[in-house]
Amino acid sequence: MSGEPNTGHHAWIGLGSNLDGPREHVARALDELERLPLTRRVAASRLYASRPVGPADQPDYVNAVAHLVTRLSPLALLDQLQALEQRHGRVRGRRWGPRTLDLDLLLYDDRRLTLPRLTLPHPEMARRAFVLVPLVELAPSLALDGTPLTRLAAELESQDLAPVLPTGG
Repeated sequence: MSGEPNTGHHAWIGLGSNLDGPREHVARALDELERLPLTRRVAASRLYASRPVGPADQPDYVNAVAHLVTRLSPLALLDQLQALEQRHGRVRGRRWGPRTLDLDLLLYDDRRLTLPRLTLPHPEMARRAFVLVPLVELAPSLALDGTPLTRLAAELESQDLAPVLPTGG
């Protein structure tokens, strides 16, 4: 992104995959976020393994969170994220079903939106350790409706979540 590195809006993206090499899909998507128009990836969390939400007859997920600075509007950013999902072969089947790549716009500055295609902050994030733990790793000072994310994440510690160990030695 041209100009000052921190000029623009701060957006937080949740990434997840549980099909066709999920670790590779998430790692590639983290790199590809850097190449979105008018956008710069500032940071990315470690990768985490989590059990699926919803149908249990699917593989575990690999999850992460990325911090972006963007000049895109929330809906333009959502369009870019959905196009990236499509490039990874995302098929929208059953709700909370398996996927090659899922990209969720979690937060966009302090903006609150309720639109047919987008709700900000993401309505499920406060109940998802696989979102809050990596988000707190990147931004421990963030709060949601006045509640520190560190507190929300601590309340979800019992959910199955583990760091994904790097491959190789």
